Amino acid sequence: GYCPQEDPLWPDLTVHEHLQVYAAVKGVCKEDMAAAVNQLSEKKKKKKKKTNRKLSAGITRKLCFAVCMLGNPVVLLLDEPSTGMDPNGQHCVWKTICAALKTKETGAILTTHCMEEAEAVCDRVAIMVSGQLRCIGSIQYLKNKFGKGYLLEIKAKDPEGTDLLHAEILRIFPSAARQERFPSLLVYKVPMEDALPLSQSFSKLEEGKSKTR
Repeated sequence: GYCPQEDPLWPDLTVHEHLQVYAAVKGVCKEDMAAAVNQLSEKKKKKKKKTNRKLSAGITRKLCFAVCMLGNPVVLLLDEPSTGMDPNGQHCVWKTICAALKTKETGAILTTHCMEEAEAVCDRVAIMVSGQLRCIGSIQYLKNKFGKGYLLEIKAKDPEGTDLLHAEILRIFPSAARQERFPSLLVYKVPMEDALPLSQSFSKLEEGKSKTR
């Protein structure tokens, strides 16, 4: 089952028609197809006769997720599945994913920017920074390792020099994780063990400042 970030839906098909088409493509047998489609359509009863172009972004996202779950797939690839949904819709999606993962035969890979979503659904989390894997482990492991530390904010006079500045920060604090990036502001979370003693950290930052001028 695949739920991409961009919804692969036709603008002129209704909710019910989408479910029928994808059920057929997935090879859901006729006996199960009607039951599965009707069950999912009933949850969207007021919307099932509307075409996709008339649906809100949140409902469109729910339809994309429903299509992904058709046929009880054993492998799920989910790219920010609950983005754009209201809180009730998000929690419904998370419960559905957790229910699917209760069987040992089913596994999922999920990408998200929402830590609440990762905590609700995942048993292992990998954190990517600038396209590189920085850490992987259980939620509790990551909380224990990175839950305490310092927030480092750096204002750059020249936005074009931020790449050089970023490299210097990683040299000084190898485990620093970039939280936000704006044209003239870089924000990092620095683990406590990287920043002690503080006096030495400030000295290193002053040295780095002179290098990146």
